[in-house]
Amino acid sequence: MHRWEGWETARPPAASVAALVIADHNADDATAAIDAVGTRMVGRVGWAEVTQRLDTQGPLQLIALDCAGADDNTLAAALPLIDQFARDTDARLVATMADSQVDLVAANLFGPHVELLCAPSLAERVAVYALSVSQGGSHRLSDSARDIEVVRLRRLNEEIARIAETLARLSRTDSEHSPRGRIADRTMGYTAPPPATTGEAPPVAPREVRAAIRARRLRDQHFDAGLFEDPAWDILLDLFAAQLERAQVSVSSLCIAAAVAPTTALRWIAKMTDAGMLVRVPDPFDRRRAFMELSTGSSDAMRNYLGAVKRAGLPLG
Repeated sequence: MHRWEGWETARPPAASVAALVIADHNADDATAAIDAVGTRMVGRVGWAEVTQRLDTQGPLQLIALDCAGADDNTLAAALPLIDQFARDTDARLVATMADSQVDLVAANLFGPHVELLCAPSLAERVAVYALSVSQGGSHRLSDSARDIEVVRLRRLNEEIARIAETLARLSRTDSEHSPRGRIADRTMGYTAPPPATTGEAPPVAPREVRAAIRARRLRDQHFDAGLFEDPAWDILLDLFAAQLERAQVSVSSLCIAAAVAPTTALRWIAKMTDAGMLVRVPDPFDRRRAFMELSTGSSDAMRNYLGAVKRAGLPLG
């Protein structure tokens, strides 16, 4: 074993990306994934000591947090410090956790520098570690599996941007996006007829939105899983229904509503928040939890869209 700046390391320092593992066990999967992406692991530190030792090491590009097994109080104290350290040093954070820890971890780690994984496989760790390192600009990806992950996340970003732009258009008044004077290619396919009446869209009741959500879940009982995955729309519907009900939605609850794997749901929530479609609101009484809400623009767009659908006599959802 070698020593570097107080950390135990399995190899001497090298001119490569440096990664640190924070875990209360051997973290074999984290170590193997770091090794697989050609990153230099400078050491591992336990959760109980991380607050005292975080500032004692050299530059890091990747911090791998293995939250499974750590108690809630320890995580609540350590995560904000780690997050601030990562922001100050421009390090990337990848946090793995159990499903029961989603609210606690998401309440303290959130932003474009963070990736959250729920009970990931080794392959998922490798893909996300590689992507996080590449986003830091210090490592090139060559493995085809990692390239596929990069393409998939790029498409996710493009889809989020498209939805955000659509919502922005829906939230404007008719006069602000009049088609007159606009040049565009003619689109093919079905175009809904204009509503029979004009004026303000009729109100939508929470029970109507919940009924649309239930109908979407019924599809899953009769078709193959994943065929109708549409987490962005499921997230918007659930948050709009909660807004009408004056209810608060935790991150873990929203992951369930998204009807996809927790890691996928967390990624969509993060990207939609970055795009300004969702707003994260910390619980003032419990720092182990945060709530998600629609942004003002998304709320207006949902109200206008669902009201227009209802006015046209079409089913919601």
